[in-house]
Amino acid sequence: MKRISYKTRGTCSTQIDIEVEGDIVKKVIFTGGCHGNTQGVAKLVEGMKVEDVIEKLEGINCRGRGTSCPDQLSKALKMFVSKS
Repeated sequence: MKRISYKTRGTCSTQIDIEVEGDIVKKVIFTGGCHGNTQGVAKLVEGMKVEDVIEKLEGINCRGRGTSCPDQLSKALKMFVSKS
């Protein structure tokens, strides 16, 4: 099991902690942000393939910021894939 700790940029959440086993997302915890939304995103992606999560969440924009908590999750996972 690999663990990722990612400092977010441009969002209300400040960090995302992710557990990945093989190519499957096992657990996601957002620090900060809109608790209900980040909890929902975390539960929805658990059990999904890393590449599928990236494909679905990449580019989501929150309030014109050019990024969002889901987009930051995709960035964290892209960083993980590039290092694997």
